Amino acid sequence: MAGQSLQDTIRVDTARNLYKVARRNFVAQEILEAERERIFDRCWLYLGHASEIPQPGDFLTRVVAGRPIVFSRDKDGALHALLNTCPHRGAQVVRERQGNAKSFQCFYHGWTFAQDGKLRGQPGKESYDADFNRDGDADMLPVPRFEIYRDFAFVSFDRGASSLPEYLAGAAEYLDILADQSEVGMVIVGGTQEYAIRANWKLLTENSIDGYHAATTHATYLDYLKGAAGNLAKVPFSGVGRDLGNGHAVVEYRAPWGRPVAQWIPLWGEDGKREIEGIHARLCERFGKERGDRIALNSRNLLIFPNLIINDVMAVTVRTFYPSAPDMMQVSAWAIAPSEESDWARKYRLFSFLEFLGPGGFATPDDVEALEQCQRGFQNLREAPWNDISKGMGREQPSFDDEIQMRAFWSSWHARINTPADTSGEG
Repeated sequence: MAGQSLQDTIRVDTARNLYKVARRNFVAQEILEAERERIFDRCWLYLGHASEIPQPGDFLTRVVAGRPIVFSRDKDGALHALLNTCPHRGAQVVRERQGNAKSFQCFYHGWTFAQDGKLRGQPGKESYDADFNRDGDADMLPVPRFEIYRDFAFVSFDRGASSLPEYLAGAAEYLDILADQSEVGMVIVGGTQEYAIRANWKLLTENSIDGYHAATTHATYLDYLKGAAGNLAKVPFSGVGRDLGNGHAVVEYRAPWGRPVAQWIPLWGEDGKREIEGIHARLCERFGKERGDRIALNSRNLLIFPNLIINDVMAVTVRTFYPSAPDMMQVSAWAIAPSEESDWARKYRLFSFLEFLGPGGFATPDDVEALEQCQRGFQNLREAPWNDISKGMGREQPSFDDEIQMRAFWSSWHARINTPADTSGEG
């Protein structure tokens, strides 16, 4: 570590309820290299949603922690995650971003593979031994670990990783809350939003579960809500922050915006009110009033460690982000919705997705500016070396605008960063 220990990256004083994070964690190349090895190479990482490849033969390609991957559905409907590297000479096999195909052919030498990665053909096959692929060495390699929870597909490059449900810990409950919004199944809607932020990736992790900044950073949007939400705008923000284990965290709260599942605002009119009331009633019928109200009326910002954010707010956004440098990240985001919702509800859902959560909306430009200003401010780290995330520390039940969520992330981050490289670092 170039003369500095990985241990001295956070400082915790429980007697004074102080929690400090070193600003070098956001700027040092050696920190980023340790993160790639001890976090991104070991944790479960989000790959995609099963709804994105609904038909046999469907596939998409993604880059996860620097690895090109093919996410595919075979002819029998089974899902696969394959390393997008030809076993022959190493070229990427699938060059398209998304499509449907009976097989994948490497353009370099023409080797052909089934949707599950099995080798199906080679030009000049007669020149190879009859038992050439007896052990499957010439098949496309699957990602070391691949599991699915409620149609959310995850991969891990650590063969020794714990099971996905064990890893998710308390976050699984919140994926259930999201999935239960639909009686049929949730679906990714539209394409992918992609953009870059000139800031360290952990700043977006923090910001995404930070209820403290909303009143100042997003003041313009909150003023706009006063007109759109009618009497609901008088409902104060209120809720809790929770540490969900394994570095996962959530803020769950009431907010004055409309939710297609299922909180009405006057902007949506009387027809919209009847539809929203119907959705709410069906949720209560399926799950009971307490859980039905929770699904319908509560907003949630969920972190699944290290870099999956699900904002279940006025719309639902699934977002991942990866570092390309200590001060640069690449962001990908998708909208998700109940597959059976009406055209009316879908219209307002996507409007809200773009209006607030999209890269040109009310929230994201504000957040990007805040994160980039933090990154600039870290240039003074030699004289001002520590961030503070002590808010709410020591409280029996932290509020949604306290900082228990960030402390959950950083405590797990610190433990993993200091796990020796020859162990899996799970837990």
